[in-house]
Amino acid sequence: MPWDEDYYPRSMRNLPPEVRLKAIEIANALLEEGYDEGKAIRIAIAKAKEWAARHEDW
Repeated sequence: MPWDEDYYPRSMRNLPPEVRLKAIEIANALLEEGYDEGKAIRIAIAKAKEWAARHEDW
């Protein structure tokens, strides 16, 4: 099931809002590619944190 800013995995709830939105975007893309939810969530959180580190001026 695709996620959005109001409905997302519990593991994303403590992320800063901007990072959470990026993680949701990445997770939804991974789901479309056929990843299972658990793996998509883990990858998305890690990649969103990497994205945030590169874009500290957000």
